[in-house]
Amino acid sequence: MKYCFVLLFSVITYTSNAQNDSTPTLKSILLEQLKTTHNVEDWFVPPTVAVAGLTAEQANWKDSSENHSIAQLTTHLIFWDKQILDKFTGVKPDAFSGNNKETFSPVTPESWAATVKTLDSVLTALEDVVKNADDKKLASIASTVAHIGTHNAYHTGQIIYIRKMKGWWDDNNGVK
Repeated sequence: MKYCFVLLFSVITYTSNAQNDSTPTLKSILLEQLKTTHNVEDWFVPPTVAVAGLTAEQANWKDSSENHSIAQLTTHLIFWDKQILDKFTGVKPDAFSGNNKETFSPVTPESWAATVKTLDSVLTALEDVVKNADDKKLASIASTVAHIGTHNAYHTGQIIYIRKMKGWWDDNNGVK
């Protein structure tokens, strides 16, 4: 199944790169997916754009249900992306009890800017892992990298939904 996913992206990327006469590689496909679910605008808005310009108060806003705040979604993305990054780089991942609810944390006015920077730095580091990986390493991490992109896009959509609902979204950033 994971190879079908890679094949599908190969065809899409090949078609979009045909103008450049560049043949896509597994590395180029994975990097494209990571970049578009990091800071490169394409068909959808990346997370760094989705969280830009928010105050900590806005980021922590929650409705009265069990829905997560933008801050909680952001810290959740950071937690899981860093867990994967640590596994890829041989670093012992942060301790985790297994309760996913713990990965959704609020922020303080003092920590929000650092949270946004951490999201960017973890995503940049994941891209660096893929850029520097040899073919054997790429083959072993390809499915996980594909899932990272999907997970990031999913939660970025939630962030944008909250921003649009609250009137905090500028349509010029995408998703009109």
